[in-house]
Amino acid sequence: MTVSNYDLIVLGSGPAGEGAAMNAVKLGKRVAVIEQHAFVGGNCTHLGTIPSKALRHSVKQIIDFNTNSMFREVGEPRWFSFPNVLKRAETVIKKQVQSRTLYYARNRIDIYVGKGRFIDEHTVEVQESNGSKEQLHAKHILIATGSRPFRPDDVNFTHPRIYDSDTILHLSHTPKRMIIYGAGVIGSEYASIFSGLGVLVDLIDTRDRLLSFLDKEISDALGYQLRKMNVIIRHNEEYQAVEPLDNGVVMHLKSGKKLKADLLLWANGRTGNTQDMGLEAIGLEPNSRGQLTVNEQYQTELPSIYAAGDVIGWPSLASAAYDQGRSAASALSGELSQFVSEVPTGIYTIPEISSLGATEEALTAQSVPYEVGKAFFSRLARAQITGEVVGMLKILFHRDTLEILGIHCFGDQASEIVHIGQAVMSQSGENNSLRYFLNTTFNYPTMAEAYRVAALDGLNRLF
Repeated sequence: MTVSNYDLIVLGSGPAGEGAAMNAVKLGKRVAVIEQHAFVGGNCTHLGTIPSKALRHSVKQIIDFNTNSMFREVGEPRWFSFPNVLKRAETVIKKQVQSRTLYYARNRIDIYVGKGRFIDEHTVEVQESNGSKEQLHAKHILIATGSRPFRPDDVNFTHPRIYDSDTILHLSHTPKRMIIYGAGVIGSEYASIFSGLGVLVDLIDTRDRLLSFLDKEISDALGYQLRKMNVIIRHNEEYQAVEPLDNGVVMHLKSGKKLKADLLLWANGRTGNTQDMGLEAIGLEPNSRGQLTVNEQYQTELPSIYAAGDVIGWPSLASAAYDQGRSAASALSGELSQFVSEVPTGIYTIPEISSLGATEEALTAQSVPYEVGKAFFSRLARAQITGEVVGMLKILFHRDTLEILGIHCFGDQASEIVHIGQAVMSQSGENNSLRYFLNTTFNYPTMAEAYRVAALDGLNRLF
């Protein structure tokens, strides 16, 4: 068996793997990427971020058409099936794959399609789809294999009425009623998507409020909007049993409730993809959720092996994974690297949410003297023009120094708007100040103007 030599072997072609491979090549390394699926992009492109966000965009367009009186001159409100909406997502996925395939080719990165398995700390054997095997050897190896939905043993995922966030993308019909178990980011996003298609959704939350890591006011706003879309949110509930039927599924809750629906979407947690990789051969042991522990250079317990992306757990975001991969490649190349810590949260519900920095609850617990400035979208000219008047921008700042401590946004384009605040928060000293928004001229009318409005609101609260 021939052995091919590289400077870096990357397991996985998702955001973390791509970021590492591209940066390593720029630093003069010879790189090989192993991808077990036929196309590059990883779960982010094929099963997670891209398809769900493309679905959300299409559903939002449907809602706009059906609720905007201007469109009644074109036609009456229409019903769209989930499979038809999914076709749009498939188009986006194809374009993403084409772009990413071109990136690898342009950078002369070798792609091996097959399952990678460790032989030792520097050698990986690739079991290719045609049955042939090839060994790759490198000074460094990066594990960027991502994650998959967590599946408890007592739930029958082979039943045609039970789905997870991967298999839901193969749904061939539109249910009338569905249960979503798990009200985290994925569960909340799919609750928005399906309720936007007219599906009655029971959203089961095992905690006392939605997305408890968010600022409470933002979390409450999301709950209100979901309820307006006829989503029933059931807090502090846990399943006892899942009973599949020929025509649906019944979920038995520990509280004694029984819920029946056409299907169940299980969206409660994820597991790192570290199974069947031969990690036992090199002495690496994942935790109970299949995740690997790394240091601030994304190095595992073995000096030659690094890991990045969902396979290391928090924050499990595509944006962070790409930067983690780039940082790992810099570290193993002996270059200056940075541990990814300050990451904006982007949640693509309808409306979307994005935040960065401290929440009111955290600042109160730390006895930090802060104040709040708000801009309600309903009062912004740009929002009135577009009709996207639901939402607000909330700035938390220090009462004495005016330092920006947190940015929280709920509403249309929230994940774009937050980056203006992020840029200011990243500055040091007096440059990170509420005064930036007061002394800067913003285009009018824009959503960015919300920062000036919120800053003036906050300044008026001081005495």
